[in-house]
Amino acid sequence: MTVTVLLFASYADALGHDALTLDLPPGSTVGDALHAVRARSGGDRLPPAPAMAVNERYAKLGDALAAGDAVAIIPPVAGG
Repeated sequence: MTVTVLLFASYADALGHDALTLDLPPGSTVGDALHAVRARSGGDRLPPAPAMAVNERYAKLGDALAAGDAVAIIPPVAGG
């Protein structure tokens, strides 16, 4: 199944893209998508547990994905 991974700010900089297309096996989870992104060049710069969202809703690493989902990896936000 194909999912789109959206990258923001420092994550997009680290990976050199603001979006990636991943082909994952059926039954894959948010954690599987994160693992696939980490396996790419620059993916080692992602923090251990970034915030994740699927189709604009926060998600947990164990949440199942479906073909066509949009998975966002969200960097920490600091305010002031």
